[in-house]
Amino acid sequence: MPLEIPFDNSYARLPERFFVRQSPVPVKAPELLLLNRGLAAELGLDADALQTPDAVQILAGNAVAAGSDPLALAYAGHQFGGFSPVLGDGRALLLGEVVDRQGKRRDIQLKGSGRTAFSRPGSDGRAPLGPVLREFIVSEAMEALGIPTTRSLAAVATGERVIRGQAEPGGVLTRIAASHIRIGTFQYFAARGDTEALQILTDHVIARHFPEASGTLDLLDAVIARQAQLVAQWMGVGFIHGVMNTDNTSISGETIDFGPCAFIDTFVPNTVYSSIDHHGRYSYQNQPDILAWNLAQFATALLPLMGADREAAIASAQATMELYPDRVRGAWCDVFRRKLGLTRDEEGDERLIGDLLSRMAAGQADFTNTFRALATGNARDHFVQPESFDQWEENWRSRLRREPEPGAEAVAERLRAANPAIIPRNHRVEQALSAASDGDLAPTTRLIGALSRPFEDPPADLEDLTHPPTDDERVYRTFCGT
Repeated sequence: MPLEIPFDNSYARLPERFFVRQSPVPVKAPELLLLNRGLAAELGLDADALQTPDAVQILAGNAVAAGSDPLALAYAGHQFGGFSPVLGDGRALLLGEVVDRQGKRRDIQLKGSGRTAFSRPGSDGRAPLGPVLREFIVSEAMEALGIPTTRSLAAVATGERVIRGQAEPGGVLTRIAASHIRIGTFQYFAARGDTEALQILTDHVIARHFPEASGTLDLLDAVIARQAQLVAQWMGVGFIHGVMNTDNTSISGETIDFGPCAFIDTFVPNTVYSSIDHHGRYSYQNQPDILAWNLAQFATALLPLMGADREAAIASAQATMELYPDRVRGAWCDVFRRKLGLTRDEEGDERLIGDLLSRMAAGQADFTNTFRALATGNARDHFVQPESFDQWEENWRSRLRREPEPGAEAVAERLRAANPAIIPRNHRVEQALSAASDGDLAPTTRLIGALSRPFEDPPADLEDLTHPPTDDERVYRTFCGT
């Protein structure tokens, strides 16, 4: 059966200064490595048809599907605090949009599909296979964890080598997103003084993502709310994005661009994994504050749409931005309250949460396994000095007794539902990618399968995936893959 994709490309109907039309650059010998059959079904696509030779040519960028209108999107962005007025899709193309079975509009994009008009000098526009598989693994893990995220539909090997210090196998990822509109998209037009384009983009985003918003300030407020919730969810699973530039902050509130990302093992709040984050700007503990900085850039970009009186516009934007601290604090408390088995808000909960995290940091406790072990009663075993946990546990047990359902079984059920047993630990991801570069996909498929059920106790043959790394296995650096 031939592949049929019911494209309905709304972004392609915007003015041409929003993008550059071009086709993907063909690759030598495409081979389908991974296909997300469940996601294909959500999109209304035939998974069997996606595996045919003709479909693989489309997923590799060697052919363009009927109805597709490939676009390299224009955007700007602050990268590590410095503004770049032109970034854009330097190695990705939006193939088009589909409306899924739930009536939600979704982008279909190829990453690693060759040079575009936005490619940096010297860039080949390609992606090594390792980062393609990393994004597939981690984005699907985030979906299973219940965290808003872009998704991975397919990973294709190109049969070519790319040079990233050394020759590596190349790959192309088919990424699915609610949209690929970023804070940097707004910054692109704001930097050009193109108020007309800003208004068109704002109207498009409101219609697509926030139909309840009545104007620019409502849009700013809605984006702040979604982003506050998202970063709180990241913190709750120990996720470090690694490169929280404004061009990597999605307006839709999805996690996007899984480059130098990782999950904390031993809880150290200032943990940094990214090889390019030399000063810890995007450390675990800094993420809520960096998001505030990014949202301030979004608010600044929107100012031309808030009226002719700039001082009044600034005051309105600032008043809206001032909602962020309480929102992110509230979202963070809600996430961690659930991780402690608590169902309602009490004064003192934030202090209780913070006390545990401080003791975990001092006690060199594993983030994921400590929270999971609250359900089994052996969390103290994860501390270098278990008596430090004992001192905290007494206060926690007292707080639990004030819950509507304080019984041990009900509490344990809540704890298991809020605390994953398995995450994509960085050393396991790296081991899978290393094997894949040698042609062995078994560790990758094993990991993806296990990560699809993160809140279940894994069977014995997968229990090794829950173990923290040994000193020899520990990985301290991750790379963006560009």
